[in-house]
Amino acid sequence: MNPRTQNNPENFRSTSFPFTEKISVWLPTPESEALMGGLPTGFRADVWTGEAEFPASADTVEVIIPPYGVGADLLSRFAELPRLRLLQLESAGVEWIRPYVPEGVVLCNAKGAYDRAVTEWVTGVVLAHLLRLPRFEQARRDERWDYTHTDSLEGKRVLLVGYGSLGSALAPVLAGFGAEVAAVARRARPGVHGVDELPGLLPEADIVVLLLPLTEATTGLVDATFLSRIRDGGLLVNAGRGRLVDTDALVAELRGGRLYAALDVTAPEPLPAGHPLWSAPGLILTPHTAGSNTSPPARAMALAKAQLARYAAGEPLANVVGEAGY
Repeated sequence: MNPRTQNNPENFRSTSFPFTEKISVWLPTPESEALMGGLPTGFRADVWTGEAEFPASADTVEVIIPPYGVGADLLSRFAELPRLRLLQLESAGVEWIRPYVPEGVVLCNAKGAYDRAVTEWVTGVVLAHLLRLPRFEQARRDERWDYTHTDSLEGKRVLLVGYGSLGSALAPVLAGFGAEVAAVARRARPGVHGVDELPGLLPEADIVVLLLPLTEATTGLVDATFLSRIRDGGLLVNAGRGRLVDTDALVAELRGGRLYAALDVTAPEPLPAGHPLWSAPGLILTPHTAGSNTSPPARAMALAKAQLARYAAGEPLANVVGEAGY
């Protein structure tokens, strides 16, 4: 059997399709092609922003760059597209689409596109916490001159839980402030601890940063036991996914005043009115904006353009999502 028709990183264009015609791709926004700096040679594009009606090229589309957050009803219809071979995401996270990837279609994410943006967010909230900026902002609102000493990132022990592309980008930035950085990944490797070592590492950390993808193994990883191991006064930063954390357990720690947190993601998301996180003390909360500054869209489209070129040339694809979910 021809390896190009298999569901693996070599799965490109089926040899049953004519290679003389242009390859059909769906882009997620009207601006996508301009962000790419133009399509690679040999492609033609339609824009699909998540409408219920697919473009007229549904019978010929081979590559889709789907808009983030499309509902399950539409994602499940990808199985109807007879020539679909590649789903290239704009996002790094894949949990929202992975259950709906048809048999024989390769899923690739945008690993690396958000590294700088999320690094800036993590560094920003860590410094805001240490410099007491939320406290001073509240004092300004109350018209109080609330002088107090602040803290420094220098000498702080930071534990990065999840050490892929993003962790590798964040670590030297934090180290540049004088922090002592330790990293944890699914499996130990030189210079990186395994996740099984977390019970011994958490009590030594001043700051714990979550950078994990959401998978069956990581869902609820940060439970009451995990949180209890973080030293008193520690800061939990979640730049991964909301469901990594047991929200009720975190709220209990925040209300007790033992821990602090900075969250860009929550469970549920968005937070409904009246949710206890809205009023939890010691919390910096942003509405899933860590990767939403001006640079990631262009970076994601640059990655997509390079991926399209690989696909057309029959070369190995980048950022293929495997059985583990990343």
